[in-house]
Amino acid sequence: MKAVGYRQSLPADNEQALLDIELPDPVAGGHDLLVEVRAVSVNPVDTKVRRGNPPAAGETRVLGWDAAGVVRAAGRDTHLFKADDEVYYAGVINRPGSNAQLQLVDERCVGHKPKSLDFAAAAALPLTTITAWELLFERLRIARLPNATADGTLLVVGGAGGVGSMVIQLARQLTRLRVIATATRAASAQWCRQMGAHTIVDHGKPLADELLRIGVGAVDYIASLTHTDQHYRSYVDILAPQGKLALIDDPQQPIDIRLLKRKSVSVHWEFMFTRPLFQTPDMEAQHELLDVVADLVDAGQLRSTLAEVVGTIDAEHLRRAHALVESGRAIGKVVLAGFQVGC
Repeated sequence: MKAVGYRQSLPADNEQALLDIELPDPVAGGHDLLVEVRAVSVNPVDTKVRRGNPPAAGETRVLGWDAAGVVRAAGRDTHLFKADDEVYYAGVINRPGSNAQLQLVDERCVGHKPKSLDFAAAAALPLTTITAWELLFERLRIARLPNATADGTLLVVGGAGGVGSMVIQLARQLTRLRVIATATRAASAQWCRQMGAHTIVDHGKPLADELLRIGVGAVDYIASLTHTDQHYRSYVDILAPQGKLALIDDPQQPIDIRLLKRKSVSVHWEFMFTRPLFQTPDMEAQHELLDVVADLVDAGQLRSTLAEVVGTIDAEHLRRAHALVESGRAIGKVVLAGFQVGC
């Protein structure tokens, strides 16, 4: 099969950073599905792994943790899917990724693709959807409608990114929270409004001042999706007593959680690969939530966060997509669709 991989950690603009390669076709067994990949999207995790985790000498690693495609075969322990089912998923970080014509993925973290979306639009959703869902409803324990009985305020820091786009949508559609998103550029602010944010503030300015500008003294929840270490001291000030802070990034500087003690604020990590990495007993919850989200998309309550299709799935276009994600200026999700790899 045709695939795109890397053999050394290089800048995205280096022609050797990602390479068109040929690999043997994988064979499904156990809980695995063999999926013919039709579209993929690029996430920050793709670029972080490429830059910081070179394969062993002589080996090639295939990246990619977002895909939509068609099931071609299923292992003997599968029960959720059959051949020709259209699916979308993020997979797991310690297995070969989706930048290949064929991929093995555990069915317990796979969902049925939304019927109303094409493969490109569907590929934009899985990783960020799982992250946003788990952050809101499992880490922060925010109640979903119709059981939500209390109002509150959620601050989404980095609202125009892939995860932020889904946090905003899920919170707006499935909770009673007031959703405040942060953005520094006009285009980012407009995107956050399209996703459903009630209000926009500028995280390039002091957050406490920005919240006071819109009449908010404190927030009940913070979804910190980027630059947590830069904003952390502001979080200490703006979180309400007994508030909750959830983060997904990797702070480059230590954060002192002792500063949150007086307010009894709780801190929550979200890493969507935890369930498949550790094969947790509730791993199938990711399949279930992706199916729920597919129904919400088809009902018109949620939308794809696809912003741009940069080309077919090949090394040249993937290098371009990695560079765009690394720039920090991407809005929504960057997608590649169809395989035309010239090996």
